[in-house]
Amino acid sequence: MNNLKAQGFILIDVDVVALNNAGKNTQSNFDNAVGTKRIYKEGKSYVYVSGQAWRYWWRDTLQKTFNWELSPITRDSKIAFTAADPIKYADDDIFGYMKAAAEEIVDEKGKTKKENITVTRVSPLKNSVLVSVGAVTPVENWSSMARQDADSVPYGKQEYSAIMKGMFSLDLEQAGTFATYNKTGFKNLTEALKKQALENGATEIDDRFLKNEKGNPYKLVRLAPDVREKRITETILALKNISGGAMQTNNMGDVTPKFIVLATLNSGNHPFSHIASSGGIKDDIIDLNISALKEVLSDYKNDFQGTVFIGRRSGFFDNKANELSALETEYPNVKVLTINEAIDKYTEQLKKQL
Repeated sequence: MNNLKAQGFILIDVDVVALNNAGKNTQSNFDNAVGTKRIYKEGKSYVYVSGQAWRYWWRDTLQKTFNWELSPITRDSKIAFTAADPIKYADDDIFGYMKAAAEEIVDEKGKTKKENITVTRVSPLKNSVLVSVGAVTPVENWSSMARQDADSVPYGKQEYSAIMKGMFSLDLEQAGTFATYNKTGFKNLTEALKKQALENGATEIDDRFLKNEKGNPYKLVRLAPDVREKRITETILALKNISGGAMQTNNMGDVTPKFIVLATLNSGNHPFSHIASSGGIKDDIIDLNISALKEVLSDYKNDFQGTVFIGRRSGFFDNKANELSALETEYPNVKVLTINEAIDKYTEQLKKQL
């Protein structure tokens, strides 16, 4: 298999939300005031959702929609770690982990000693933050905790409306595949987990990229094809139902994609990051740049594997519908569909590419 990456670009459209808060707003006149996450670029303010928060929504959706059993978390003093068992827990496989630990073992002479069982795994799923495409100035609104009796307790919160963009990359070769050699960042499994995996349908394959001191390829442990396929496709399918964000009780927002591009590439570069931009008279006027999209489709035509699927929700960028549809004629490897159709068709393609 080639070193393929499932690449995705999404736009979400939210109104009057506060998806990811940043703690106390020290610039507010209210004693009880919460600020939202913001970043500044060229002197302009952009709201964002941290990559960690987006991953939390993603993992939570996989649990609720596809019944993923999430890896339990252990807290030890000031550190915390998951079970670091990607054989049993799909989220350890897809989202990665680090666990520094030691366990007591009995050696051949019957003596008890501690053995280092530190394992790490770089996440096959990498994602950006969700950041507003255009400059946004959140508005501080007054709210109160009030009931029928006693005085109300006022507080302030920042709210905003924005079109936000995000991108992700899922390493198709790394998912469900684990290194066991003792090299920093590469020891994904303990010997016990390696044995367990091989006894339950996993196989050993050659590492195509790294060799040992004798010039022989290291061995990797790969889960059964049906297990890998299930984990990879469900990770992408979860985007249809993804939900989350702070203050959903009073500021519920739909964070499912309203525009999506899904493609398999044979490189780690993410080419779609600038196909949406702010422009026009005001910074908050957002444009879907079809020319930029065409440029990517042309420049990376040799890197795309299979069909590039583009999905758009009706009511979002309706003025671009004809231009998007025309891409199917100009580029034979492009298919323009609804959001859910694009995700479904792309995951069907992935099954053939694994």
